[in-house]
Amino acid sequence: MSDIKVGHIVGRASYNCDILFRVVNIDGDLVELHGEDMRIVADAPVSDLVAITEKDRKKRAKKLRQKEENCYQLFRQDRKLTRERNEYEITSGYTKRNTYFELPGKVLHLDGDSLYLKKCTQVYDRLGVPVYGVHLEEKEMPLQVKSLIEMIRPDILVITGHDAYSKSKGDEHEMKAYRNSRHFVDTVKEARKIVPYMDHLVIFAGACQSNFQSLLKAGANFASSPDRINIHALDPVYVVSKVSLTPFMERVGVWDVLKASLTGKQGLGGVETNGALRRGMPNYQDEEE
Repeated sequence: MSDIKVGHIVGRASYNCDILFRVVNIDGDLVELHGEDMRIVADAPVSDLVAITEKDRKKRAKKLRQKEENCYQLFRQDRKLTRERNEYEITSGYTKRNTYFELPGKVLHLDGDSLYLKKCTQVYDRLGVPVYGVHLEEKEMPLQVKSLIEMIRPDILVITGHDAYSKSKGDEHEMKAYRNSRHFVDTVKEARKIVPYMDHLVIFAGACQSNFQSLLKAGANFASSPDRINIHALDPVYVVSKVSLTPFMERVGVWDVLKASLTGKQGLGGVETNGALRRGMPNYQDEEE
């Protein structure tokens, strides 16, 4: 398989090509792989790789895009119901519309994968969530997060990228058994030095198979992955968007977050958290009219 090159989409024959990977580096016979849609990183010998045809890739992509769209539509439906309830509450039931405005929670999204960051930013935009995205290698995140928080002053922080758990390197409680969990944990700790309180800065941290317990212990509100499974590239977006678009006087239950995700409770978890959206009156447009 010497025709495998950086940027190619491949599968692993030993795993029946269950996950599509993007080739990011080739070092002799060893190839570094990043999940095309899952936040997993892996190494594999060239001999184990199977080039994925464009036809097969499109077929898989169609199924996945449909799943993503279904998730988006469910999120929008839930958002619509929430807005209708909030409008009734804030206007005391008056029939006049557009009498208030909303300020969603601002997201600072740190991502170890530039392509994933682009995908995530597009979904944030569709959902109406303000976001400042930064592409950083996972090992650089603990060094940069302090200055970024001070510059952006976000309500919500996302710390994600790629990760993987290797049973051969230790049990699931040992940090040495994970590819990037230690970097995510260190980044959460650094962020909590700046903003200690969980409702003043909501944090999502982790990627595929990450050390869930250590991330929560470090101070994350939400994290992956309780059952050490793979999570979808867009899962962090839906988790924190639920927080961003929920009024700060309301609590976001863990189940509220999980039902808005693509992976569910095996891949994501956390603690109940206050929303980050603030409402005000009158609407700016009303004043102009």
